[in-house]
Amino acid sequence: MKPENLIDLSHVIENGMITYKGLPAPIICDYLSREDSKTFYEEGTQFQIGKIELVTNTGTYIDCPFHRYADGKDLSETRLHNFVDLEGVVIDARNALEIGVEFFMNKDVEGRAVLIFTDWARHWRTDLYFENHPYVTEEAAQYLVDRGARLVGIDSHNIDDTRAKSRPVHSVLLKQEVLIVEHLCNLDQLPPTGFLFNAVPPKFKGVGTFPVRAYAKLVVR
Repeated sequence: MKPENLIDLSHVIENGMITYKGLPAPIICDYLSREDSKTFYEEGTQFQIGKIELVTNTGTYIDCPFHRYADGKDLSETRLHNFVDLEGVVIDARNALEIGVEFFMNKDVEGRAVLIFTDWARHWRTDLYFENHPYVTEEAAQYLVDRGARLVGIDSHNIDDTRAKSRPVHSVLLKQEVLIVEHLCNLDQLPPTGFLFNAVPPKFKGVGTFPVRAYAKLVVR
């Protein structure tokens, strides 16, 4: 696989970075520094062991049903094939606040990862990122479920309208085990189709969402 055929769709996770207002920033530091490791190894041999403290909604992350439903599948129970080599389709929703059914009509979404390009990622790490962000409607979420989408991703702050306290899109998609990826980036580098989407989290028990290294693999015909 040539490097140019892989498109990184994840934000960098940095110490002190805020992904979602009201949730704590990650703490990324040394557990064992290279200097301190000299105590344990012979001269010229050094190691670093990192320590990370974070909430699971950090950076670019994937939601499994357990995130919304107590009886839903968690990361460890969701089968690997739901995370890897999903045929993808990009939906161009730039300049839209409310992303309704009309954006998905006449699009082949069955069995696919549906990635919604809003261009909101350009506001990442700014205050604007959190306010009046693009979101998907409940009707559109149900449309995607009815037409067999396997995963829905967005390069916005949230797939739901966060001005309200309900989260209907999360509820509709995760109820039917349609996974969600939020805070994507670089969707402008993808073609409308002709790529495979990957977003694999660690195999944690009792966890419903976690950061992923999301990427697309362009299919060479």
